[in-house]
Amino acid sequence: MLGVRLDKDTESRLNNLSKSTHRSKSYYVKAALNEYLDDLEDIAIAEQRLANIRAGIETTRSLEEVMKDLGI
Repeated sequence: MLGVRLDKDTESRLNNLSKSTHRSKSYYVKAALNEYLDDLEDIAIAEQRLANIRAGIETTRSLEEVMKDLGI
């Protein structure tokens, strides 16, 4: 369980959305947090890939190379 303190504006917006859509505030907080975590995880993967490319651990391929390999 996690408690979160929201500023008045954010809490008001969340309350209004919850009331107007008949969904719980928890529903929206969970949805927003999941989307945000997905984005952060994608960023972490991209940063690791970039570090690997710069270190010579991974390589890149041009669009032309990929298209040729796929026969496009």
